Amino acid sequence: MSLIKHSPTDESLSIHYEDPFCYSRIERNVHSLLVDFNPDRSRETVFVCVGTDRATGDSLGPLVGTRLRSFSPTINVYGTLQEPTHATNMLQVLDVLQQKYKNPLIIAVDACLGSYERVGFINIKKGSLKPGTALKKTLPEVGDFHISGVVNVGGFLEHMVLQNTRLYLVYQMADIIARGLFMACSRFDNDHRTPTAALNFN
Repeated sequence: MSLIKHSPTDESLSIHYEDPFCYSRIERNVHSLLVDFNPDRSRETVFVCVGTDRATGDSLGPLVGTRLRSFSPTINVYGTLQEPTHATNMLQVLDVLQQKYKNPLIIAVDACLGSYERVGFINIKKGSLKPGTALKKTLPEVGDFHISGVVNVGGFLEHMVLQNTRLYLVYQMADIIARGLFMACSRFDNDHRTPTAALNFN
């Protein structure tokens, strides 16, 4: 769980989950970043979805990871509802990544807190994610670029805020993020292949 201060100039994309173009803009933005960070397609893509299923507001990452895994069981996902990636095991997960992959392209996903008018916004930004900042935790940074979803208001009693965040909001945001990520990666993988049939998200 992160704490963000919105600056319109430092984000690749910031869009509300109810915007009718949210999904398509996430797909296009992530695809563009994949091309930028992996132009020769030599790096394996890995998703690190940070959070826990023990607090509604902090479940965005695991929900995204679980949804991604449902689209493709072989996808490289660390952080699901069944096996979350959070403060107590973050170092172990990063050790696994270092041992298993050679220079992977890491996409990090996490929930965050922000101002009242920013709740519901999905942000995509180049650079590493700083997990745990909303709860005053010091954790290693992770990700070549990251996606954060503003799930509630920060600044006071963050633990209580996380416990009282609406699951509907978190679930809707997670579903849009996961769909956008998966379609962007599929498009990236298929850029130089024969077109395939449309994917079914049901």
